[in-house]
Amino acid sequence: MRLNQATDYAFRMVLYLASLPEGTKITGAALAEKQNIPERFLLKIMRSLTAANIMKSYRGVEGGFALQRAPKDITLFDIIEAVEGQTELQRCLHDVGSCSKGCSGMCSIYAAFAGIQRNLAKQLKSYNFEDLANQEKAIKNAEEAAKVASAPDEDKAKAE
Repeated sequence: MRLNQATDYAFRMVLYLASLPEGTKITGAALAEKQNIPERFLLKIMRSLTAANIMKSYRGVEGGFALQRAPKDITLFDIIEAVEGQTELQRCLHDVGSCSKGCSGMCSIYAAFAGIQRNLAKQLKSYNFEDLANQEKAIKNAEEAAKVASAPDEDKAKAE
């Protein structure tokens, strides 16, 4: 399974909004600039996220976008389904009649992929954006600490 660019952008957009104080609105233009995403593409993705009740759209002068749900209630699985639709690893998982072998039900390959699909969905649902935003913050803090630690002594004194 390979996720498309729109899904990658959607992950970044939701992660950024999850890192802001709850209820913070941001314009599409500002979000596009901060995340280096083409604005027209961002707006298309936002429509998918809004339709899935992940984002909320505000119109007018004070308009923009905000998360519709708390970051802890939004998972990687939610984003993938919102942007890519229902994804299946094997055609027959979605449409048993699509089997080129002519199977009308389950075969060993179907059973294997059905289990893999369940495990993948379970794993994707276990990652929420509150946890991901906290991890992102910890990574940035560690990077900053590493920069300070590797800086010459005079730079360290300035940082303290």
